[in-house]
Parts: sequence; C-alpha cells; structure tokens
Amino acid sequence: MIRSILFQALYWLTSIAFGVLAAPLLLLPSRAPMMGWIRLYTRAMTFWMRHAAGVKVTVRGRENIPDGPCIIAAKHQSWGDGIVMFSQMNDLAFVTGDHLEKFPLVGGILRKMGAIIVDNCGGAYARARLVDTELKRAASDNRRILIYPEGHLSPVGEKHRYRRGVYHMYAAYNCPAVPVATNLGLFWPQQSWRLTPGEATVEFLPAIAPGLEKDDFMQRLEQAVETRSLELLGDARPEGADWTRAPLPDHGNHRPAKHASSN
Repeated sequence: MIRSILFQALYWLTSIAFGVLAAPLLLLPSRAPMMGWIRLYTRAMTFWMRHAAGVKVTVRGRENIPDGPCIIAAKHQSWGDGIVMFSQMNDLAFVTGDHLEKFPLVGGILRKMGAIIVDNCGGAYARARLVDTELKRAASDNRRILIYPEGHLSPVGEKHRYRRGVYHMYAAYNCPAVPVATNLGLFWPQQSWRLTPGEATVEFLPAIAPGLEKDDFMQRLEQAVETRSLELLGDARPEGADWTRAPLPDHGNHRPAKHASSN
C-alpha cells in the first residue's frame, strides 16, 4: 500500500508538471516537440511504475510492428495501457472519445498530438468524418494509430463486445492491423489507485494483413487478442491479485460469464 501511495503521488505530481510545461508547445507549428514531450512523460511514468510501485513492464513482439503505417489494436485492462504504448513509439496517433475535449489544456494537447477524436454520439456521421478527415490526415503523415477495439476498460479475464469501428479504420487505412495482448490489469487494475508489484507483459502479435472482409477480420482480431491475453494472465498471477478466468472468445458479441480460476 505504501508503494502505491508513493506511486500515486509521483503520478499526479509528474502529470501536473508535464501538463503545465506542455502548454508552450501548443504555440509551436510542428507536432514533433509535443510528441517528444509525451514520450518523455510516458517514459517517466513507466520509470515510476517500476521503481516506486514495483511493476516492471516487459514488451514483447516489437518485430511484429510494420515499419510503416498500421493499426495497433490493443486489449485495454489498465489506465497504464496507453502510457506503455506511447513510451514505445514515436508519433503515435490514438483514437479517443470527445469527452476529453471539455478539459481545456487536455483538449489542446490532444489536438496538437493529432489524436483522432471521435464524436461519441455522432453515429454514422461521426464515422464518415473519421474516415474522410482524421484517417486521411494520419495517412498523409504515415502514422501508426492506436485503438482499443472494445471501447472500454475491461476487468481482468473478461471482455466487452468488439466494436466495428476498428474494422472501418482497418479497411479505410488499408494497412496491417497489429493485435496487442496484455496482462497489465493484474498489476494495475482498470483505474484502481492500488498497484501490485510484479512483472507485467505487453505483447505485439503477428500483424493481420489488409484486405480481409469484416467478419473474418473481427474474428481473427478478437481471437488473437483475447486468447493471448488469457494465456498471459495464466503466466503471471501476482500474490494478492484478484481475477477470474473467462472462456476463450466465441465471437458471439456478448460478454462472457465469469468462471472461477484454477491453478
């Protein structure tokens, strides 16, 4: 508990300091200084995760990330997922809801970063705008795009329905999609303030080539992410961590029931 309290203090102090010091970068014409600042911030946070909270994050499978543009489609278990991703890549774009824009400084930073901001209530219009403007802008810069296909933080061992937006991005961007599995939620559960020391894993899986039809793509993506994430949960079960094993994905677009974990 003491380590978690120390980490949270460092987390907020670092976040506030970096946020305030990022403000002048909003005035610069280039996105590059802000992206460098964000990478420095996320690397500082992973440093605090390891040395204050005792959570070491091992990243595997970087060889599966194409050199050019791609969709990074990741499991989302923890508030720390995005921190780890941005600490690993330069000039990463990411998909987020428009609810964050209501915070003036945060909204300005997101826009300067070139984040792909989706209207949460826009429906088909928002999807068309996403393809016509946001994706074209990202494509012109050869950027990698991070998206969480479930659209929610998922409790460890469970999943939400995979949303079709990831397919529309994959089809419109016409580039590989890289599934990403993780067990970070064992050590930093969802938005919890308390972290459990141990070694977490984030793993980039073999890329899915462009050109698949929707059903085939969604099945392959979900199978890869969910199956490997469950395997990683079984590989690392820190003392005191609480999780329940869900069945392997059945692609029925429903949330699986909980099952008791077994040794």
